[in-house]
Amino acid sequence: MFAEINTFLNDLIWGNILIYLLPALGIFFTISSRFVQFRYFFKMFNILRDTVHDKDGHISSFQALMLSVAGRVGGGNIAGVAVAITLGGAGAVFWMWVIALVGMATSFFECSLAQLYKEKDGLDSCVYRGGPAYYATKGLKQRWLGVIISVLLIITFGFAFNATQSFIISTSFEASFNLPTWISGLIITAVFGITIFGGVKRIAKMSEVIVPIMALSYLLIALVVIVLNINEIPALISMIVTEAFNPSSAIGGGIGAVILQGAKRGMFSNEAGLGSAPNVAAVAYVAHPVQQGIVQSFSVFIDTIILCSCTAFIILLSGVYTPGQEGVQGVLLTQNALIEHIGPFGGYFVTIALFLFGFSSMIYNYYLAENSLNFFSKGNVTVFNIFRIVCILLVIWGSFQDLGSIFAFADLSMGLLAILNMIVIALLYKPVLQLIKGYERQIKEGKTPVLRYNDYVEYNFDKETWKEIVDNINDKRRKK
Repeated sequence: MFAEINTFLNDLIWGNILIYLLPALGIFFTISSRFVQFRYFFKMFNILRDTVHDKDGHISSFQALMLSVAGRVGGGNIAGVAVAITLGGAGAVFWMWVIALVGMATSFFECSLAQLYKEKDGLDSCVYRGGPAYYATKGLKQRWLGVIISVLLIITFGFAFNATQSFIISTSFEASFNLPTWISGLIITAVFGITIFGGVKRIAKMSEVIVPIMALSYLLIALVVIVLNINEIPALISMIVTEAFNPSSAIGGGIGAVILQGAKRGMFSNEAGLGSAPNVAAVAYVAHPVQQGIVQSFSVFIDTIILCSCTAFIILLSGVYTPGQEGVQGVLLTQNALIEHIGPFGGYFVTIALFLFGFSSMIYNYYLAENSLNFFSKGNVTVFNIFRIVCILLVIWGSFQDLGSIFAFADLSMGLLAILNMIVIALLYKPVLQLIKGYERQIKEGKTPVLRYNDYVEYNFDKETWKEIVDNINDKRRKK
């Protein structure tokens, strides 16, 4: 009965509410901001290059971006895209792109809000905390809403998703290398424990190392496949666009299924609007909230437009995919496709990639839960250490337990989180528009933008936090 109720609610939330709510609000944010995700796309590179990284140990914009990408990029980029293509055909890739481009605006809004309403960490004065719980509490003055959001984040990411990721990684190593799950489970747990007991700075530094290696390696293997099949690329692009509007007769459900699968893959993969990424965006040490909004919207682009497309091209350029084929999907389809391109090494590469993607997601998931715990505990060391031990024990337990039912429940809690977050940012869209205007005004004046915090006092954010940041940044600029 529990499973049936859970399935019914998941279908209702993801298949009948979020499938329409996320794109609709994404389009609204895109239009109201005058396509901010495209206007400032290339400015992102300048922001990352010029980000102030204080010698006292503040977390940089680049580190926050890498931590965000660590979470957005996961097993879904390998297995999820394969499922979308299996069920929705090549045309699903087109709608995956569309939902990502629209989702970039949503990510910009929620991450700019996270920056505006952030506050200092109770344990480390160089670290900041923020996210949906914080901007719901301060922006809307509804602490009860912040409490619900924090609880959902802890249950979903800190407990359920991490235990399940541990199971996926350990079983994939057993299948590929005959390594017992208890051995891989202990290795994963040891590295995970060392990372999380180092706090958010060590988590950010670990992401700064793992994510570029992971993303660039996967991109490189996809480029090898593309080069080997370069003459087929124009026809492939044409097929993706054509089947987005006129799908193959082998695809059950017609164009509706194509759009649904592409949109679902985009939403699950890039997490724009789901309320997770803003928790990471808040930690970055930047001069203006809009800066990190621009950077975080780029993480959606990296996840879906680049890395999900890599998987799609690997599959569609191989001979192993047949429209409407049943039985072979997920990781197996991606592995078979890569083996077809580059031989047996392809299968092992997918397993290693799955490990890197999965582990980076685990440390990201833990940070989301830790950030939510901080909303209650405000830097209580004992509470944090007990919580870390619980998370580590769940990772060990998950390495040899099939937690499919728990994962399904986590999907439900994440769906509820997404609905709450989208409602909150829809109600708080005006502060973001004012931030954009202020940012653009300073650019027109020929100045390097900083948050003029006295211009936004009606929005109930922590003025002292921003005063300290802006004063410190201005002092450093004057010394240069």
